Amino acid sequence: MAEVRNYLLGYGERLTERLGPPKTKPNKQNPYSFLESKRRLAPKLSSLTEAVDSLPSAACPHDEAVGVITLHPAYLAKSYFPAALFQAVGLAPIGSRTQQIVPDKGAKASKRKAAANTPLLPPPTPTAEIFVAGRRDQFRSWAAAVSGWSETRAGAAELVRVEDVYLAPPQSRLQPVRKSKEAPLLEVVLHGSSGYVIEGFRDYMRTLDVRIDVDRRVQVEGLCFMGVRVPQELHVEMAKYSFLRVAREMPKLRELQPVTPLRSISVGGFPYVLPEQGPINTDLRVAVFDGGVPDGTGLDRWVKRKKTSNLGTASGPAQEHGLGVTSSVLFGSLQKGVALPQPFAAVDHYRVIDDNTSDPEGNYYEVLERITSVLTQKQYDFVNLSLGPEVAFNDNDVHLWTLKLDQLFANGKTFVTVAAGNTGESDLASGVARIQSPSDAVNVLGVGASDSTKKTWKRTPYSSLGPGRSPGLMKPDLVAFGGSEKEPFWVLGKDAGKAVATMGTSFSSPLALRAALGIRTYLGSVVQPIALKALLIHHSDDAGHDCHEVGWGRIPTDIEEMIVCRPGVVHVLYQGTLEPGKYLRARIPVPSSALPGKVSVSATFCYATETDPQDVVT
Repeated sequence: MAEVRNYLLGYGERLTERLGPPKTKPNKQNPYSFLESKRRLAPKLSSLTEAVDSLPSAACPHDEAVGVITLHPAYLAKSYFPAALFQAVGLAPIGSRTQQIVPDKGAKASKRKAAANTPLLPPPTPTAEIFVAGRRDQFRSWAAAVSGWSETRAGAAELVRVEDVYLAPPQSRLQPVRKSKEAPLLEVVLHGSSGYVIEGFRDYMRTLDVRIDVDRRVQVEGLCFMGVRVPQELHVEMAKYSFLRVAREMPKLRELQPVTPLRSISVGGFPYVLPEQGPINTDLRVAVFDGGVPDGTGLDRWVKRKKTSNLGTASGPAQEHGLGVTSSVLFGSLQKGVALPQPFAAVDHYRVIDDNTSDPEGNYYEVLERITSVLTQKQYDFVNLSLGPEVAFNDNDVHLWTLKLDQLFANGKTFVTVAAGNTGESDLASGVARIQSPSDAVNVLGVGASDSTKKTWKRTPYSSLGPGRSPGLMKPDLVAFGGSEKEPFWVLGKDAGKAVATMGTSFSSPLALRAALGIRTYLGSVVQPIALKALLIHHSDDAGHDCHEVGWGRIPTDIEEMIVCRPGVVHVLYQGTLEPGKYLRARIPVPSSALPGKVSVSATFCYATETDPQDVVT
């Protein structure tokens, strides 16, 4: 008797219906009374005013400064945003970041047991800090008037939501500079896109006898990124500029080479024969941005080699890396004695690296510009990035690569995989071991690496660790096989016809992309990119490993596991658009006959969304 194969059910969205909002009775207990809030905040506002007035005039363009408003953790919901308060005092919110605090009142009780005769302090609680900009006299007016406010005054009732107000000290805006150069190249991030803020920074730096080129800046909505070479002894003075958000060493790009020599195994390659057929699905548009593909590899049936603008001489190691990444997209990890599979789709490989790219001087921006210029001109169904900046992860940082890619892919029309990075064996406390930008973007699939394709597996030591930054805390999203010394990842070598051993998240990322290509090839274009992301995550298995190591888990090695249902199991795919503030009921189909026993239901929700670059909290 022929085996019955039950495929997943599509068009689940036909079972959905709109709902009205749930009926709720607001019953918010304010941690502070209105009078208590005035007494608490009046001296804090006075201190803020004194700090703002002490800033150099040149550091305050149009006599404006930026203060920080810390919300009480009880008011994190968007509905509690104190917009009326800001309007009443004439301040404009220009960004946000997360923070851990212990509020004066209303702190959550600790779950730990206190030692004998030792008071147990409440643990820090996450909250939001909002950057607000306004003229210095507006800060003064608020400080002078707040003690006389009545609760009926416009915006005054929202004062109870504020835990603290202060001016961020210059030192807090500077990240450690590890290089010993007298004048290291810094990446400066400014609040605001207004011309007077940028021109004001240029003029302020002139007072420090530092010349900057504002024409080479990169703007992402409310944030401005630029490279500035500043003597170390002037860093604190520079950070007094009121609209400066953060300054750090200019990131460099990751080196495109295996994470470590394969010492303990025989790395002798084996021969392979390329398949004769072209791609299975000729309609799919796949882009790989990497180091290029060298001549003489015999991949012309499936690979179009493209070069982006303003590139110098190709780098040999970078081309070997690009060949390995492309090999992973086309064939997965090669197996000795097993014929190479027919590729699911052809690949446009864009070389974005040249011999000069290891120098951070400008290349951090130029390489990103090469990538985004292609993606803004041509729509791709699938994209892989196995490169990016090498930078320590900070939860409150904003990184240019992450912000740009989140913007580009917010429409949900492209399935994007990004290598999580190979820093997992570095220092975790400093953030170096954590996932690398732009794999922390919410509109991409950040992919780490597992050490084996077998049933027993774990995260490879080199694979960078999570968590990600808000709102994408679950990072990496998942892991795929990336190779290890005991079980390497085999790719096409630069010597045609001979496989070479390697390992890295650079190869697990395109392997995950290949799985999505396979699903799309079998099920057709009805399966949207967001649905592909949901299927990979839903079928991943964490094998009991910590989510900060493997995300949601390792994706199946067999694509059929994600499209064929096991006996007694049904998978239903719902696709569609949920509008902000709206509600939807998604019904679950069941057989007409009664179901004996218990039924277990699990669901995975994936969505693409626009992001606010300057607001880390959102």
